[in-house]
Amino acid sequence: QVQLVESGGGLVQPGGSLRLSCVASGTALRIYTMGWYRQTLGKERELVASITNGGTTNYVDSVKGRFTISSDNAKNTLILQMNNLKPEDTAVYFCYAVIQRMPTAPRAYWGQGTQVTVSS
Repeated sequence: QVQLVESGGGLVQPGGSLRLSCVASGTALRIYTMGWYRQTLGKERELVASITNGGTTNYVDSVKGRFTISSDNAKNTLILQMNNLKPEDTAVYFCYAVIQRMPTAPRAYWGQGTQVTVSS
């Protein structure tokens, strides 16, 4: 069984920082890509940032220069460092990953979500 467990959300003032973590647990895992989506009430889930197992990163334009995604492949851990946060970053952030659990085929997995609120 594969699980993604997130941590690090919370309340922060505009201009502040938060660090989100996501750990993939399970045995015989091969992780192809990991990333973060976010969603607010009434809107579709939006891809914020992603990283492949080769280290290629991708960001939505609205967070470029403020957010940094990184991974520790040995620990199956994903990090999203969020700086200079803005009220429009307020959302539930979901970790996702495309994982192959041997010997089955790769599939997408999701975390339970963590709330990020940016407000004064």
